[in-house]
Amino acid sequence: MPVARGLQKFLKSGGVIAYPTESIFGLGCDPDNRGAVQKILRLKRRPQRKGLILVADRLAKLQRYIAPLSASQSLQMQQSWQNRARGHTWLAPAAKHCPKWLTGRHKTLAVRVSNHALTAGLSRITGMALVSTSANRSGCQPAKTTRQCRQLFGGQVRIIKGMTGGASKPSIIQDLASGRIIRP
Repeated sequence: MPVARGLQKFLKSGGVIAYPTESIFGLGCDPDNRGAVQKILRLKRRPQRKGLILVADRLAKLQRYIAPLSASQSLQMQQSWQNRARGHTWLAPAAKHCPKWLTGRHKTLAVRVSNHALTAGLSRITGMALVSTSANRSGCQPAKTTRQCRQLFGGQVRIIKGMTGGASKPSIIQDLASGRIIRP
C-alpha cells in the first residue's frame, strides 16, 4: 500500500505519468487537476480544444464525469469492455460539471474501462480515473516502450515500467448516442 499512496499523492499534487496501455504508452494524470492536464497538453503540444480520454478499472470511476446513462447504454459500454485486448473508447455525453479542460470543445467525454492489467491496476491502486492520451508530441508516433518515453519526455514525467498489451491499433472510438464509429 505505500506504493499506492505514494503514486496517488504524486498524481494529486499535479504529477504526470507515462504508462503502458493496450497498444501504446499513455500520458496520464489526475483529471481533476487542471495544472497537471495543462502540463500534459504542453508536453504533447496538443490544443485543449481536442479533449482527452479518461480511463479506469471500472465504470463507477468514470460516472461522475459523464451524464447519467440509460440501462441499455451502460450495458452496451460494459459489454464492449469485456475480454478485449484492444480498447474500446466511448464518447459519452459529458456531465454538466465536467471540466472543459477534459472535454475541450465537445459536449462529450471520451471514456474507457481498460482490460490491460497495468492500466486498470493504476486506476485501482490510486482510486481514480486517469487521463489517458498517447505518449507523443501531437502528430508524431506514440511511444511503445519506456525507453521511447524517456527519450521524448526525460524527467518531466514519472515512467511506469511495463509492457503494452500488444494491440496493433489504438482503441476503437465510438459515439454512444449515434453508435457511429469515429476511429475503427
